[in-house]
Amino acid sequence: MNNYNGIGTKQNYKKAFYYFQKAAENENKIAQYNLGNCYKDGEGVEKDERKAFKLYQKSAMQGYKEAQILLGFYYFDGIGTEDLKKAVYWYNKAAENGHEVAQYNLGTCYQCGKGVEIDESKAFKLFELAAKKEHIIAQCNLGVSYENGEGTEKDLEKAVYWFNKEAENGHEVAQYNLGTCYQCGKGVEIDEIKAFKYYKKSADQEYAKAQNNLGTLYENGKGTEKDLGKAIYWYNKAAENGHEVAQYNLGTCYQYGKGVEIDEIKAFACYKKSADQEYAKAQINLGILYQTGEGTEKDLEKTVYWFNKAAENGHEAAQYNLGTCYQYGKGVEIDKVKAFEYYKSSAKKGFLEAQFLLGYCYSDGIGTEVNKTKAFELYKEAAEKGHNNAQLEVGYSYSCGEGVEKDKGKAIYWCQKSAENGNAVALYNMGECYELGIGVKKDENKAFQYYKKSA
Repeated sequence: MNNYNGIGTKQNYKKAFYYFQKAAENENKIAQYNLGNCYKDGEGVEKDERKAFKLYQKSAMQGYKEAQILLGFYYFDGIGTEDLKKAVYWYNKAAENGHEVAQYNLGTCYQCGKGVEIDESKAFKLFELAAKKEHIIAQCNLGVSYENGEGTEKDLEKAVYWFNKEAENGHEVAQYNLGTCYQCGKGVEIDEIKAFKYYKKSADQEYAKAQNNLGTLYENGKGTEKDLGKAIYWYNKAAENGHEVAQYNLGTCYQYGKGVEIDEIKAFACYKKSADQEYAKAQINLGILYQTGEGTEKDLEKTVYWFNKAAENGHEAAQYNLGTCYQYGKGVEIDKVKAFEYYKSSAKKGFLEAQFLLGYCYSDGIGTEVNKTKAFELYKEAAEKGHNNAQLEVGYSYSCGEGVEKDKGKAIYWCQKSAENGNAVALYNMGECYELGIGVKKDENKAFQYYKKSA
């Protein structure tokens, strides 16, 4: 080993190889392992992964844990041969011999179902064993297990404990995780200054998620003074590291001139990078830019393509937008049934415009059978959330008894709510009510004021 490490003598890999080979021929398990390393790294001999693999096998069979874990790694990554079950076998052997890296690796196998059935409880126990031996990534995984209640009971305070242990060791993922705990109050009191501190430590180590979050703190003045220039800097860093949310955030900065001059072409480019990584918010914004021709040529077919991508990723506004494309034939053939289905999907997620238009579909039989009761229910739901057109329709429904019993008082109430929210038709209707004394006491002055606002 002295020739190999250069301890007490000049480093000489060829001599080290010679002595390892001699000892290995005498079945010395440590020498077999060291000789395997020589072949693996090409030190003192020509690199030969297959010979390394065979030597690790011999050493591992004699119970040497360092060889056992490397043999597991070889089987896992298919160096020499790929066999996930054998990888698990050798990780398990090394783990039983107390090797923390093997315990961590075996934990990931149980966590992800590689070579074994997924077993979060076993994964947790293995991460715990490795974490207690100061394995940094295992500490982070243990924290995540406590945070999400995977393989153990959810315990945010313990999650913070393990994130903190790892963060102290300089691990960028743990620093980021700890930052999110302080930002969102998970297991600790909300402390945006501490969140900023941990994001900064992580971001300085090029962790893209932390760089993006640091950008949002600078943009919104949370945990630090507002500084749009620094927000742009960190969004740009994260975007260069391929972070799709940062690419989207940078796009919004260029689109609306936050910390930079408005540049629709750059906004488009940023959204495109993010959208290509399946980020739904970027996909819908990209669709809108193709629709309006901002930063690119107008192309309604591409609009539909990107709305569809975002809709498939569950974005409710994209589902609504796609519904309007099918209802009015923008970039596609008119298909009112598809329009109805997209409005329905969006409405289920609470998107107000979709709830209103779904009510309209039921009211007028667009893509579905007429159902005034369902129309009223949807109008009412949207109206209660402040949608002024829906409020007007609820008032109309009460006035005419469509989908609900007639009720002049409620009709006036909802028409007035809509008018208060600036709906021009509702303002006119309220003027007419006061002029003619419909449901209210005649008041020409009030009538005039409503007409004036409507005009």
